[in-house]
Amino acid sequence: MICHALSMPRASRASSGLPPQSQRAIRQLGEDLRTARKRRRIPQKLMAERMLVSVQTLQRLEAGDPTVGLAALASALFVLGMTARLESLVAPETDRVGTSEEIGRLPHSIHTPRRDDPLDF
Repeated sequence: MICHALSMPRASRASSGLPPQSQRAIRQLGEDLRTARKRRRIPQKLMAERMLVSVQTLQRLEAGDPTVGLAALASALFVLGMTARLESLVAPETDRVGTSEEIGRLPHSIHTPRRDDPLDF
């Protein structure tokens, strides 16, 4: 007896509990990937072959299915020549909230070191 769960995508608690904003962003990502593929005139079958995934996985990725693995996304970006975008997605220099938090933790004032400080050159 074959279990039907083996042929269905695995759903995780993380994907089933996604906030609406994240769901919209993932759908938009899928649409943007589809647009980039079409602009390059790459048929789905060829794209899937280059990504080393099934056509169904590519279709799910382009449909914004949040259960598609990160490896499939990374592979699609590689095929499209967009790997650098993945590399810079959450780069520290673009993290405005993190930078703001870090600045907020800086001391309010800094005192001049004492003259008898042995580390004073």
